[in-house]
Amino acid sequence: MQLDKIHEKDLKMGIANQVVFSKTLEELAANDKAILAVTSDSRGSGKLVPFAERYPKQIVEVGIAEQNLVGVAAGLASAGKKAFAVSPACFLSARALEQIKNDVAYSDNPVKLIAISAGVSYGALGTTHHSLHDYAALRSINNMTIVAPADNFETEHAVRKAVEFKKPIYLRLGKKPMPFLNEADQSFEFGKGRVVREGEDLAIIANGETVYPAWLAAKALEEEHGIKTTVVSMHTIKPLDTNLLEDIAVNGRPILTVEEHMVNGGLGEACASFLFQNRYKNPFKIVGIPDEYTVTGSQVEIFNHYGISGSGLKESALELINSKK
Repeated sequence: MQLDKIHEKDLKMGIANQVVFSKTLEELAANDKAILAVTSDSRGSGKLVPFAERYPKQIVEVGIAEQNLVGVAAGLASAGKKAFAVSPACFLSARALEQIKNDVAYSDNPVKLIAISAGVSYGALGTTHHSLHDYAALRSINNMTIVAPADNFETEHAVRKAVEFKKPIYLRLGKKPMPFLNEADQSFEFGKGRVVREGEDLAIIANGETVYPAWLAAKALEEEHGIKTTVVSMHTIKPLDTNLLEDIAVNGRPILTVEEHMVNGGLGEACASFLFQNRYKNPFKIVGIPDEYTVTGSQVEIFNHYGISGSGLKESALELINSKK
């Protein structure tokens, strides 16, 4: 915790990514009547109350019925509407998994699945409300793009691109205010990772709300140990930016991945699979939620418990570097 407090002053703080989503969608809907928000009693948690007040004819409420949410959104998308299905990630990716598989992906309907309050954002509500399975489940479904923006910049551009995206997409958002991680890099493209810090000694590959602790760890590693670290926001988990991954791996540096997801089936395993199959032998470690029911607490407390913090990732990085010697 102390490490995070020391370095927060170095970054401009923004707002929650799901608030950026709602504000961006509201702006875009002013000139595009095809944009529709479909909610499952989630306009409040999805920050869509202002959207509903401004565009009452561009929002559809299905109630607490996530399977219907996805089915309705798929029908609207098949009729040419730009349908944004908004629901908590834990329910959207579990209760409606069959509809996502068949009505959206298999039927090739360009639904924008907006997974709010993702990962352990719901904190003390516990395992039932945590989405630590969604990468694994959705990565196994053909024709699905999966994106977890790290900051407000990435979120805004992801929403703008999603509006015109012609394929199904799962956009995963958290509810904690996030800093702007690299204002110098104004590029964003699905399937292309974004380097938010550069260094030749180590690489930390993260996504979503874990990119910030990765940045904090990299800063501490350089200040305290002279270790220069590349930090990548691998915001698109599928398709993975394998070109960037190869560029990172080619000099043999240790690679640490970190995600707000179970260690099974997520970003880390996607990176490990590509690297191993292409004969890279970099020292490698996945940091995430272990194969257990999560502890109860706030998102920050859970992150700290599992080492998904600036200090925790710094220690994991040092262990990985020392294992190479």
